[in-house]
Amino acid sequence: MNLRNYAYIGDAVWELHIRKKTVCITENSKKLHKITTDKVKASYQAELIHFLEPKLTDEELEIARRARNLPIPVGRRQIQHEYRQATAFEALIGWWYLNTPERFTELIDIIDTEIEF
Repeated sequence: MNLRNYAYIGDAVWELHIRKKTVCITENSKKLHKITTDKVKASYQAELIHFLEPKLTDEELEIARRARNLPIPVGRRQIQHEYRQATAFEALIGWWYLNTPERFTELIDIIDTEIEF
């Protein structure tokens, strides 16, 4: 599977993970939307990839590097650096989810434990 498809799956998996967490926080739909969008936006995902980098294997670092180098849609060029980092994060999430579910769970647990929600 190509990296853009891994990122596509990773985007959906990450958003579902965040939604599962937010429904336990509040029942207010406006707050649910705000919390969710804050955690699935490119700038937050860019922060997460930087947080995870020291914990990644050489293979995972290579996947992230290749995903960062994918062509960028024209509409995203003004936030190119963040978008590239977010794509790398989403590609890793998709790759872990489909290929190494135990690693996916391990790193999601690290994020959930060490990053304030």
